[in-house]
Amino acid sequence: MLSQRVKVIIRCNKCNEKFILRGRKERGRVDTGFRMCICSNADDLMIEEENL
Repeated sequence: MLSQRVKVIIRCNKCNEKFILRGRKERGRVDTGFRMCICSNADDLMIEEENL
C-alpha cells in the first residue's frame, strides 16, 4: 500500500500555538514527526488533516 501525503494542522489547547506540517498517512495513521508543543504539552492538542 502506498503512503498518502497530507497537510496536518496542530493547535495546542494550552498556549494556542499553531503548527502546519506535512506528513504521510499509512494504514489510517499520520506521521509528521511532531512530538510536543513549545510549551511542553504533548497531550492536549487539536489535530486536523487535509489531503494534498
